[in-house]
Amino acid sequence: MKLKTTGLMAILLATGISYNANANMLFDTYAGATAGFGGITYKMDDHDKSMSAYSYGAFIGIDIPLVRIEGEYSHISADTVDLDLAMVNAYVKMPIPVVKPYIGAGIGMTFDGEYSDDIVKFQTQDSIAYQGMLGLTLDIPVLPFNVDVEGRVLYVPDAFDVPTSELDVLHYEGRVKLRYVF
Repeated sequence: MKLKTTGLMAILLATGISYNANANMLFDTYAGATAGFGGITYKMDDHDKSMSAYSYGAFIGIDIPLVRIEGEYSHISADTVDLDLAMVNAYVKMPIPVVKPYIGAGIGMTFDGEYSDDIVKFQTQDSIAYQGMLGLTLDIPVLPFNVDVEGRVLYVPDAFDVPTSELDVLHYEGRVKLRYVF
């Protein structure tokens, strides 16, 4: 009788320990930094102007087995523009062990920025922004870091307060993200 009870207790204890260890595996919280380089196009009436641009930012999020959700701050800078954005992004990822492809979308707002060239200077207005992402996550098994490499397209309609016309922004870039998993 004692052997059956001891065996049952050992099974329950082992199951309980493995359940508790895997309970934290259901989701991971993370924070990190990002940097990117690409191009930006300004569309005002029938005129387009393109130039190279770079970006940097920070983010915090939660990683669930098939979905990742994050809040992100980004700063985009080019020769004639500085633009700050706050975004909420959602990603759907493939459950592959080491390299995980993903696709994502985001929505947010511009909250600070400036367009200035030799002739005019405009401030940003609070405009809604949309973005789409496609990338790969490299999950480093031993370390608590993940590296994302992604392509990103951002569209901001009516980004700047121009009195007589609309000034839209289209930003496209390659981006690297370093995530620390808590």
